[in-house]
Amino acid sequence: MAAYSLMVVIPVFDHEHAIAAMVDGVLASGHDCLLVDDGSGPACAAVLDALAQAHAPRVRLLRLPTNQGKGGAVLAGFAEAARLGASHVLQIDADGQHDPGDIARFVAASHACPDAVICGAPDYDASVPKGRLYGRYLTHIWVWINTLSFAIRDSMCGFRIYPLPPVLKLVKQETIGRRMDFDIEIIVRLFWRGVPVQNLLTRVTYPSDGVSHFDVWRDNVRISRMHTRLFFGMLRRLPGWLLHGRGMPA
Repeated sequence: MAAYSLMVVIPVFDHEHAIAAMVDGVLASGHDCLLVDDGSGPACAAVLDALAQAHAPRVRLLRLPTNQGKGGAVLAGFAEAARLGASHVLQIDADGQHDPGDIARFVAASHACPDAVICGAPDYDASVPKGRLYGRYLTHIWVWINTLSFAIRDSMCGFRIYPLPPVLKLVKQETIGRRMDFDIEIIVRLFWRGVPVQNLLTRVTYPSDGVSHFDVWRDNVRISRMHTRLFFGMLRRLPGWLLHGRGMPA
């Protein structure tokens, strides 16, 4: 892998009330960031323009002409970060639920194991919606089934560091969900390809600006369909795993 170079990528869609604080937290960590405007409305677009201008060149802005979904925005951020010479991307959500004070811990873990995905394992406070919390456990079970492993503690956390080379190779060869199914699908498919996953506990608060773009009906249907695809993908891989003695760890 080339010399380690990290860029923070923040997908943004109408989070004009929370994004400035998140940018401040990222810059305080000593890292530059790329804001991906995922077709936000005029109010948020104006805030992003002001942030990019005030903090140039440490804050860059990539504007998508129409809303692509969280996954589409992150994928666009991956491509732009690679173009700018990054070897790794730290993804963090714009809504303030993640603690940018933990960035240093994530980066230290990534430096120690640069080939791994460093994945946030949420430590929730009382603000977490109970329906969202319980729903995550169903996804956890499906991910453990589809990987035959407990290696991925939380596949839905939007705070993680990716090594770019295996990610870019994956997205060239396979179609990854572009909305709220993205975080789950990409980490499972990277794991299938032998990319190690390290889990790092991190505090999660829901959300500082009161904006969530998770559509309970559409996104749950989309995620259920994705789990079905991954399950059949696991079944296709199962004979090879068994042949090589791969089993579920204790």
